[in-house]
Amino acid sequence: MTPEPIQASAALDGGVGCIAEARRRAAVFLTHAQQEYGVPVSARALDLTQLVVSELVTNACKYAPGPILMDLRVSGALVEVSVWDSDHVLPVARAAEPGRVGQHGLEIVLAVAEAFEAQREPVGKRITVRIALADGPAAAR
Repeated sequence: MTPEPIQASAALDGGVGCIAEARRRAAVFLTHAQQEYGVPVSARALDLTQLVVSELVTNACKYAPGPILMDLRVSGALVEVSVWDSDHVLPVARAAEPGRVGQHGLEIVLAVAEAFEAQREPVGKRITVRIALADGPAAAR
């Protein structure tokens, strides 16, 4: 018998408190995966997952009208964070500008991710980021 995948989904309204709620849900998800399924989750992975969730949901709130959908899934030694919003424009990392204030979110996400994918959907787009659950050589890059 194949074990059920460890996953969770959340519909967020994009309003006040949405980012904090998404971070809380991500922390609860990983804590549950660790306690109930024995998934090894380092403190670093927990922090990085919440950071990535913050950046992705912040961008969705800022640039896309309407609801936001967040999916979390444990896939092997990775946690997969997927955020859908209604804006069809795919994000692009900006060139480094030491004097620029703000707009570094995608740069941060790309720096901590094991994998990053942005794809258009029939309505809007979906951004998927994979983060290592355990510390090790790949996590130290």
